[in-house]
Amino acid sequence: MFYRPADGHGLPHNPFNAIVTPRPIGWIATRGPQGDNLAPYSFFNAAAYAPPQVTFASTGLKDSVTNIRATGVFAVNIVAAEMLHPMSETSADLPPEVDEFAHAGVAKAECRLIPCPRVDGAPATLECEVVEIISLRGRDNFLVIGEVVGVHLRDDCLREGRFDVTLFQPLARMGYRDYTVVRDIFALKRPGEG
Repeated sequence: MFYRPADGHGLPHNPFNAIVTPRPIGWIATRGPQGDNLAPYSFFNAAAYAPPQVTFASTGLKDSVTNIRATGVFAVNIVAAEMLHPMSETSADLPPEVDEFAHAGVAKAECRLIPCPRVDGAPATLECEVVEIISLRGRDNFLVIGEVVGVHLRDDCLREGRFDVTLFQPLARMGYRDYTVVRDIFALKRPGEG
């Protein structure tokens, strides 16, 4: 099968987001004029190492982007497998004044360097200052780039000096309504490494 996205795919469900998988989930926390917001984004990833930068894309002008424009900061919380249902609850389409932390029963803590909430108990949280918000093609598609200025690591996720994902099993997004849990991990040396 071949199709041009502009012409449609003819399938009952769009295959695009099932092709690029698995995708890490950035559970984005913001604070804005109407209160705190927490929402999951699966178009999320690390983008640069020095200085560390992350990106997430919003399809639609959502509270997260509105709050980030107002404050210039956001926090990315990493989602552990046991956080699946609360994370899903925060994807509900709620009015801007509704606090998704409270709605989903997610414990909240304050970031240290930025005026923003974070998920208390997340395996890791990245405190970010906005580098740029880019309008993408299409209606209300935005790419948010942030520089990581502070990092929270849960102590029980550290083993022998490494942040060990086997200790919390990250949740990732597949296509459609499908998710996966990272359980199988192996090491592979790069060519030329001893």
